Amino acid sequence: MQDPDKVQDRLVADRKVRAVAQAGSYGTDEAWAGSVPTLVAFERGLLSPQTEARAGVTVQRYPYEKLEAWRDWDVAREEAPVALLATSRVVYDPTGHYGRIQRTLWNLNEERLAAHREDLLGQAAARLDTARRTYTGPGHGAQEQLLALAEAREVAVSLLYPALLTHIHGWPEFEIRLPHAWRAAAGLRFPKAVYRLDNLYGFGGEDEARRVLLATRGLGLVEQEKRARAAFQSGYYDGAVRYLRDETARTHRADLERWTYLSSARRDKLGTLLGVTRSPLGPAALALAGELLTEAREGR
Repeated sequence: MQDPDKVQDRLVADRKVRAVAQAGSYGTDEAWAGSVPTLVAFERGLLSPQTEARAGVTVQRYPYEKLEAWRDWDVAREEAPVALLATSRVVYDPTGHYGRIQRTLWNLNEERLAAHREDLLGQAAARLDTARRTYTGPGHGAQEQLLALAEAREVAVSLLYPALLTHIHGWPEFEIRLPHAWRAAAGLRFPKAVYRLDNLYGFGGEDEARRVLLATRGLGLVEQEKRARAAFQSGYYDGAVRYLRDETARTHRADLERWTYLSSARRDKLGTLLGVTRSPLGPAALALAGELLTEAREGR
C-alpha cells in the first residue's frame, strides 16, 4: 500500500491543487482494519470530478471552480457531496474556501435543514413512485421483484438515511460499517426508522455474513469480497452483508434483469447475496421504503 502521508504531501506540493482534506475514518480514533485512506482534493484544470484508487489510497478530485461555487449553500445542496465535505478534515486550504464551505454546512439553520430534508424526501418519493409503476402490477415476475428490492435499498441508504439525520444536523457515513453507523448515529433517537432500514436488508449477524461471503465465489466480486471479509473479521457482520447486497445489485444488474434465463446455481448464489429469503421483495420492499420515508419526515 502507498503511504497516505506521502500521497497527501504530493497533492499539497502540486501547484494545481488548491485544497486537500482527509475523509473517512482512516487516521482517526474511529479507524479500523478496513479503513481506506481517502483524500479530497480541489484542482485547477479539472473539468469534472474524478476518483482515483491506487495501491490502497483513494483520491477524490474536484474542479477548483467548485471550491468557490460550493460556498453558496443553494448551489452546494444541488450538486456537492455535502456529507463528504462536512465530515472531512482539512489539511491544506490556502484560499480558506474549504473552511468556509464547512462552516456553512456546520451552521445551517433549521429552515435550511428542513428544506434540504424535503428535497431529499421529494427525490425519494419520486423514485419510489417510478419503481412502483415500473416493477409492480400484472405481468411482472421474479426479476421485477428483485429490481424493486434493489431500488428500495438504494433510495433508503442514499436519500432517506441522510434525510433522517437532518433532524439532528448529522451527516451520513457511507463506509462499509453501515448499518452499525446508522444505528449509532440515529438508533436511539429514531428507532422506528432504523428498524425499517434493518428490515429492508434482512440482516442475520455472523451466520448470514458467512453465508453471503461464501456466495461471492465465481461471480467476479473479488475486491468486494476482500473488503467484506475485513469487515467480517473485525466483527462488522451486518456491515459486510449490507455492502455485498448493495454491490451485488450494482455490479450484477444485468443478471437481475434476465433472472429467469440464469442457471439455477447462479440464481442460488445471487439470491443468497441479495437476501431474497430474508428480505421483502417487490411491492413489499417499496412499501417498507415508503414507511421509512414517513419516519424520516416525522423524525421517528
